[in-house]
Amino acid sequence: MKFVQIIDYRTERPDGMNELMDKWVEQTKGKRTATHSVIGKDRSDASHYVEIVEFPSHEEAVKNSHLPETDRIFQEMVALCDGMPSFTDLDVVRDEQLNTATARRFFHEIATGGNLDAIDEVFASDYRDHDVFKEEETVIGSDALRRDVTGWRAAFDFTFNLESQIAQGDDVVTRWTWYGTHQGAFMGVEPTGRKCTMTGTTTFRFHDGVVQEGWWHYDVLGLMRQLGAV
Repeated sequence: MKFVQIIDYRTERPDGMNELMDKWVEQTKGKRTATHSVIGKDRSDASHYVEIVEFPSHEEAVKNSHLPETDRIFQEMVALCDGMPSFTDLDVVRDEQLNTATARRFFHEIATGGNLDAIDEVFASDYRDHDVFKEEETVIGSDALRRDVTGWRAAFDFTFNLESQIAQGDDVVTRWTWYGTHQGAFMGVEPTGRKCTMTGTTTFRFHDGVVQEGWWHYDVLGLMRQLGAV
C-alpha cells in the first residue's frame, strides 16, 4: 500500500529550504526510497509551506527515515523553520490519475466501442494530432480524429490492450497492443480476413481536462507486412 507523509512547516527562508532539498536529493542517490515529492506554498500566508512525500509503502518510508543523510538534513531543516515542523502519516486508500482515466476512454469507449460522440467530451475542438502514418505532419481538429476512427473501424474489427500508462504533468503516455481482423479496404489493400497485431505508444497532452494534442508512434510497416502488402 502506498504511503504518504505530509510535512507542514513555516519558514522565512524558502531559498535555503530549496537548497537543502537539492542537497538531500544529491546525497541520497541510489539509497532513498521516496518516489515523489511536492512542495506547496500557502497563497494566503507566504511563510506557510506543505510538503507531500510519497513512498511505495510505510516500510520503505521507515527505511528512508533511517538514512543518516535524512537525519542530518532534518536537523538543518528545523534550523531554517519557524518552529518545529508537523508530520502527518497517511496510508493511500485511493489513487486516481484523472487524466489517465480520460485517456483510457479513447481506447476503450471511442476507438473500440465506437462511441464517436464521446470525442467531443474527451478532445478539444482544436485538437492537434501528430501521426507517423499521415502525410501531414500535424492535423488540427477533433473532426479529423473522428474520420480516422471511422476509417480504422471500417477496415478492422479490433481491440486495444493497454500495457502501461505513465502520467507526468499534463502528459499521459500509453503503451498499447492492438489486435485486429482485416475486414474492409485499408490503404488500397482489399479485405484479407487476416488477424493482425501491432504495438505502439500514444502521448496525450491535456489542457483544462481534455486532450489538446496527441502523438502516435506505431508499427505501420509490421501491420502492412501482415496484410501481405509489403
